[in-house]
Amino acid sequence: MAKSTEDIEKKLIESLSKQFPTKAAASTEIINLQSILNLPKGTEHFLTDIHGEYEQFNHVLKNGSGSVRRKIDEEFGNTLTLKDKKSLATLIYYPEEKLSLIEREEENIDDWYRITLHRLVALTRRVASKYTRSKVRKALPKDFAYVIEELITEKAEVQDKEGYYNSIISTIIWLKKAPEFITALSNLIQRLVIDHLHIVGDIYDRGPGAHIIMDTLLQYHSVDIEWGNHDIIWMAAATGHAASVATVIRLSVRYANLSTIEEGYGINLVPLVSFAMETYKDSDCTPFVIRPGEEYNRHDMDMDVMVHKAIFVIQMKLEGQLIRRHPEFDMDDRLVLDHIDYDKGTVELYGRTYPLICSDFPTIDPADPYALTPEEEEVMDRLSLAFMHSEKLQRHVRFLYSKGSMYKVYNGNLLYHGCVPMDSEGHFLSMEIDGKEYAGRRLYDKLESLSRKAYYASNDPLGKKKGQDYMYYIWTGAKSPVFGKDRMTTFESYLVEDKEAHKETKNPYYDLRDNEATVDAILKEFGLDNTDDAHIINGHVPVELKKGESPVLCGGKLFIIDGGFSKAYQSKTGIAGYTLVYNSHGLRLVAHEPFTSAADAIRNETDIVSDSEIIESSNERILVEDTDTGRELREQIAELTVLLSAYEDGTIPER
Repeated sequence: MAKSTEDIEKKLIESLSKQFPTKAAASTEIINLQSILNLPKGTEHFLTDIHGEYEQFNHVLKNGSGSVRRKIDEEFGNTLTLKDKKSLATLIYYPEEKLSLIEREEENIDDWYRITLHRLVALTRRVASKYTRSKVRKALPKDFAYVIEELITEKAEVQDKEGYYNSIISTIIWLKKAPEFITALSNLIQRLVIDHLHIVGDIYDRGPGAHIIMDTLLQYHSVDIEWGNHDIIWMAAATGHAASVATVIRLSVRYANLSTIEEGYGINLVPLVSFAMETYKDSDCTPFVIRPGEEYNRHDMDMDVMVHKAIFVIQMKLEGQLIRRHPEFDMDDRLVLDHIDYDKGTVELYGRTYPLICSDFPTIDPADPYALTPEEEEVMDRLSLAFMHSEKLQRHVRFLYSKGSMYKVYNGNLLYHGCVPMDSEGHFLSMEIDGKEYAGRRLYDKLESLSRKAYYASNDPLGKKKGQDYMYYIWTGAKSPVFGKDRMTTFESYLVEDKEAHKETKNPYYDLRDNEATVDAILKEFGLDNTDDAHIINGHVPVELKKGESPVLCGGKLFIIDGGFSKAYQSKTGIAGYTLVYNSHGLRLVAHEPFTSAADAIRNETDIVSDSEIIESSNERILVEDTDTGRELREQIAELTVLLSAYEDGTIPER
């Protein structure tokens, strides 16, 4: 017999009573939760389109997009010089490295320790003041937890407070623990300045250190990730999906970034290199140029262009096979290899015939252009296994699955990387999958479900294979929310000189995202009915400040925070990225200038020059009770109130 609602509620309350066995325990927890509701909300930090630029990413993470410096200004005002503030900020960002320099240069190091420790303690008190003692306690480094708690907690019972704190600091210096303590306080300040981090997609490709960024995120205290198309293709490659593996390698070699694959993830590319040097040693590789960074070893150029051409051809073949397997993808226009006239050196695309820059493809059989040669098959088998067996890559991808999703709704904000696919009238585009139509939020949810099966459905080989192919569609398909264009003209960008053939038309979303009716419809589709207070936070397409484009659209309802973190985009954008900070006072958009290097920041105390603009401010401080966490706490308070009533009327006995 089915249980009644009353029976279920009683069971839940009885379960809760095990955690809070007395009236006093329940009352204490209600008081605790109610006090948390009245604290200022924690600061959220939004970054997107990092594209492997790990030094700039780490610096922006350390300085909280200027949040650390603002806290220094609030705490010390005019009592510190600008030079002292810069020095203190740099110490907080890079404590171990900065201490190493200072200890070599400072004549009276004990005095410097004393002054610096007092400043760091004062700043730690300020940044900890918006949290409960319990939350701060959990963030404290184990080795110094007790001492730090003593220093940052106001002790009413101590009459000579200054003498008490001076005594603790003097003892720290006497015990020669000052460097370790300064490092611990600096890291704690970084930890407390930002309560939660949002990465709105595209950690991978172009820059040299995506694996370093992932290592950092694995250690971060609170983070979520909205997958970008570059993340998706790496996640698919980690499943051993051959077309995705080929795509990831092609992008890496094109941007002279094979170190991420070889050194970062320990994947052996020798089989590919050997094949390429044997197959393409006498071949025309002119179009397959490398876009080298500053650290690129140009002695590898000849070898890399051959590898570039080899993996490009393999990718085109594997992509063609995939498109043929899935006519529902509606991507037949990307079946380009069978439109090449190999004798004339031309290709027919979209009703026009274009001359090819290069038509020398020794491994393509015109009668069966998408078939891999036995040598290509062997190379791809070995590479796919290497991606699947890279322990570090698998650890990173599991983290992307556990902390990531296609979109997220968080504290009244809707976060996604690309777009919500729609037609020119603003209606959500529908995609048929397994005989059912999916659009809007349901399309996001379905594609996310397929992506998870691609990695986890080991007991369902057909479902896993299908999920892998759909992840490739998410990377490049016209109705993919994280791609957002009608096609990806990879073939044309390499082999057709006429720029008209390179054209990729953006989804109508990008023309409509400044339209309030469209933005409100999107917000409501994802459950944000109070559209006056909600925002969309978006990445993927760089804002070209040089052309007068704005990152703020629709009267402040939509933010595009891709401003060119990747050096490959900075010549177009004119800046080096946007970030967004959402604290208890409102929303602040930060535009960053290019970062030189961590070494320069440490030696010369150069921070990233950033212009910040307050986009939305609140007359009253935004409290925890105004957030998603606040809603959960109110639900807990309601449940505890019922438990308290049950204790008081004897329905449930105290334990």
